[in-house]
Amino acid sequence: MIYGILIFMHVVVSFLLITVILLQSGKGGGLAGTFGGGASTAMFGGQGADKLMIRLTAGLASAFMVLAILISMTGNPGMAASNEIIQQEAAQRQQTQLQPVTNLNLPELANPALAPLPTPADSGGNP
Repeated sequence: MIYGILIFMHVVVSFLLITVILLQSGKGGGLAGTFGGGASTAMFGGQGADKLMIRLTAGLASAFMVLAILISMTGNPGMAASNEIIQQEAAQRQQTQLQPVTNLNLPELANPALAPLPTPADSGGNP
């Protein structure tokens, strides 16, 4: 329940952060002029809008980071079942002991460069 609320808040803060960043006027005017950014400078004065946008950006960025940390700390409750399955598989693999390979009858060649090349029949007929 809390995980879903945190995810929802994180998405809302993300969209607000994107909107505030795009509405800021940059050196070249930015997208603020496209979406009516001139009205905000008339309402807040020349520097009032910039200070407000900077404070909003800083606050939303802080909220974004705090929410990301909280989401990682709570974890996804749906992942608990899959984690148990993974742990069971790992335990089963640890229980099965690997046997060492012994008694291999490999030919000993004095010069490996003189070994015959494998033929297509050796590889199962695949070219």
